[in-house]
Amino acid sequence: MISKLPQTGDSIFSVMTRLANQHQAINLAQGFPDFDPDPRLQQLVSKAMAESKNQYAPMPGLLALREQIANKTARCYGYLPDADQNITVTAGATQALFTALQAFVHPGDEVLLIDPAYDAYAPSVVLAGGIPVHVPMGFSEGSFFFDWEAIAKAMNPRTRLLLLNHPNNPAGTILEPADISKITELMQKFPFLLLSDEVYEHMVFDNKPFLSMLCYERLRQRSIVVSSFGKTYHTTGWKLGYIVAPEALTIEFRKVHQFNVFSVSTPMQQAYAWFMETDRSYETLPLFYQQKRDLFLTHLSESRFTFTPTPATYFQLADYSDIHSTEDLEFTRTLVATHKLSLIPVSPFFEDKIVHKLVRFCFAKSDHLLQQAGEVICGI
Repeated sequence: MISKLPQTGDSIFSVMTRLANQHQAINLAQGFPDFDPDPRLQQLVSKAMAESKNQYAPMPGLLALREQIANKTARCYGYLPDADQNITVTAGATQALFTALQAFVHPGDEVLLIDPAYDAYAPSVVLAGGIPVHVPMGFSEGSFFFDWEAIAKAMNPRTRLLLLNHPNNPAGTILEPADISKITELMQKFPFLLLSDEVYEHMVFDNKPFLSMLCYERLRQRSIVVSSFGKTYHTTGWKLGYIVAPEALTIEFRKVHQFNVFSVSTPMQQAYAWFMETDRSYETLPLFYQQKRDLFLTHLSESRFTFTPTPATYFQLADYSDIHSTEDLEFTRTLVATHKLSLIPVSPFFEDKIVHKLVRFCFAKSDHLLQQAGEVICGI
């Protein structure tokens, strides 16, 4: 048998979570909350099931949910998409990303990936017949930044798509107005599409605004924007997300979507539609996670790790150079076995070998668990 992904094994998230379970370690590796969603949202799922919302939903998603997504988009970004022509509900953000790449990337097309990059990106490009072109971020004083000079050099007539993750996992990097100007300039020079992975859109801290592609008419005309219910509503296991895209791109996206999953969980969709009629919890989510970040950093600051506070997401990078000289994969494996703490090494987010010694902590955890983790971290 000839593998279509010969270089691909288990994701680093699966590996580190498996080790956490094996060693009964505190799991700050995989990016999921250890607390439940709003009880009312859970009750609405039961209500939907009791009211026979248990059969196939329409392929693009329940209209009631798409209308609520449109209203939320207008409140957040000043743009009201058409619920029928611009919004598609998906089985999580990763399925949305995979479907978009299958829909728009042809054999031989190049897709620019900005490293550090989510490890699902490159395999999805390869399965579409495309060529992943990795462009590393710049790194200075403990923080990553988008290197637009390097990105521009990587652009050419074969560039079909730029896959941009912002806020970035794991770096936490967000787009500034100057970055938006650079993207606009590149779009004027090259006819690429923009696949904008914005699943951490409501986790931007220190009163910074989130600059979605949907805020800018020029950019959204050539963008497929991906969002996640799981990240916003603490329901990662429900696997629901959605895209917002122009009508022409939506048509092509749905051609693949209908033969991929066709439609997604009906009772979950109905529950979100009812919940979003009155819910505005996403408006307080930045403060909610900023408080967790700051609590976690009070512990981290007393340790031998060094760090720059993350500006976004629920991940914090930290440098372990003062602790050990080994590479990050070995370091994280040692931590699980000897300190019962599971983290994510940063090197798997890069195609090329890296020189910095960074690990990723997830602080989307209860305050009690963060306290426990802090005690372990300070003992390393």
